[in-house]
Amino acid sequence: MIAAISAFVTDLARTRTIRHPPGVSPTPETDPGAEVRLAVEAGPGTDTPPGAEAAVAELRPVAVGLAVPGLVTSTHAVFSAAFGWRDVPASAFTDVDLPVALGHDVRSAGEAELAYGVGGENVLFLPIGTGIAGAVVLSGSLYGGAGGWAGQIGHIPVWPDGLACGCGQRGCLAAYASGSAIATRGGAGTAEEVVRRATRHAAKVAAESAAGDGAATIRTATGVGDSAAVTGVGGGSAVGDARAAEVWGEAVEALALALATYTLLLDPARIVIGGGVAQAGDALLVPLRERLTARLAFRRPPEVLASSLGVRAGLMGAGLLGWRAAGSVVQVGGQVHEPRP
Repeated sequence: MIAAISAFVTDLARTRTIRHPPGVSPTPETDPGAEVRLAVEAGPGTDTPPGAEAAVAELRPVAVGLAVPGLVTSTHAVFSAAFGWRDVPASAFTDVDLPVALGHDVRSAGEAELAYGVGGENVLFLPIGTGIAGAVVLSGSLYGGAGGWAGQIGHIPVWPDGLACGCGQRGCLAAYASGSAIATRGGAGTAEEVVRRATRHAAKVAAESAAGDGAATIRTATGVGDSAAVTGVGGGSAVGDARAAEVWGEAVEALALALATYTLLLDPARIVIGGGVAQAGDALLVPLRERLTARLAFRRPPEVLASSLGVRAGLMGAGLLGWRAAGSVVQVGGQVHEPRP
């Protein structure tokens, strides 16, 4: 059973929103039904005004937008390697008597990023959380592919004979760089903890190297040395964790391999990293930029930056789905999306 689920409720004028409490992390399993816990706020980037909780009673629900992971159609969650879902109908997620729109979590988050975030004409939006998938933006429009399932970057084999993935393949990007894989392989409860340990280890290695020969580099199991700009995550313990550094180094290397392939195929202007793992900040972005540059010998790399919406992109994307289900016209990336009949 799902212990918690992220929720974002908004009126069609976008004057106020209701969302899950800060710090509540979704922990979905195979049962798509769950209780939604809500808190009130005035809107993105604002403080909750006094008495805002009373606004809940003023909102009359008119539609539901559901953004879920895996292979998704408008009526079914076809498959999710992370959660074990197969052919789950939209009706299994909620029994409310309202119009319901089902969409892919990353594609929906990409729509929100395109509409309210970094945006751009040719962009890859790549949230990294429990799993990994990408929202592909080509010439200002989201690209879904022949079946609407484009962007399954998490299942690109970065090391074909590598670790087993929940999808049934081996060596997938998600088996090394998803938040769940990083936590499991690093022997920690969360990917954030692995990053903290890796950061402590990097700081220790850099200090020892500087004391020895003045060259501060981080060496991982991949054999790649990166300039050590590991700030923004982690504490000041003098005890490092070599295993965490190895796991984190392999995760960054796997991402660089996959993104180099994507760049050579589709030539994005920028790659926007989102999801929980992106909260690592420069501990992720600095070495990822360096390794991606090293993998693109004859051309400049695309810009790599963090999502401006952060972990809320998926919630806002679900809100866009709900607006459409309610019959509201939605404009994303210069395109007007009429309500569904």
